[in-house]
Amino acid sequence: MTKIRKNILSAMLLAILIILSRFISIKTNVLVISLSFIPIMMSAIWLGPKHSTVIALLGDLLGAILFPFGPYFPGFTVSAGISGFVYGIFLHNKGKEMNNAKLLIKLTISSFIVLVFVNIFITSLWINMLYGKAYFAVMASRAVTQIIMLPIQIITIYILEKFSRPFMKKYLLEEV
Repeated sequence: MTKIRKNILSAMLLAILIILSRFISIKTNVLVISLSFIPIMMSAIWLGPKHSTVIALLGDLLGAILFPFGPYFPGFTVSAGISGFVYGIFLHNKGKEMNNAKLLIKLTISSFIVLVFVNIFITSLWINMLYGKAYFAVMASRAVTQIIMLPIQIITIYILEKFSRPFMKKYLLEEV
């Protein structure tokens, strides 16, 4: 894929990320239910860890600046960057087509790592620091949501990747 195509795809995924995270989500001080994982994980599959990390970082930063939800806290941006990096490391296959079983295994491992370690442990710490909420109480409430989100993320990304694979081959991976 050419550099121009990567940049255009990155910009489109960043715009989708901001829309999904800021307008099409349910947010409280402790809990966020959103489909914003979709552009981050798809960028990880198509573009790799560098692009998925930058998209996740910029998505959180620009979203917080343009459409704030409470005070800006850099810890959430760090968590977003870590998530993008983990997805990129696990899901990118360096331009080679991934078979379905391998994709499911990589999706499960990367989603588990992000949902448990980043979204439960680290984000609960940020919420504790920002709002003064009890760490273990926040962790417990977030754990329930993340357990529900794990199969949703795996199934959603698996289906989207499978259906977008021919488009990616035809329009983005083929050189002009």
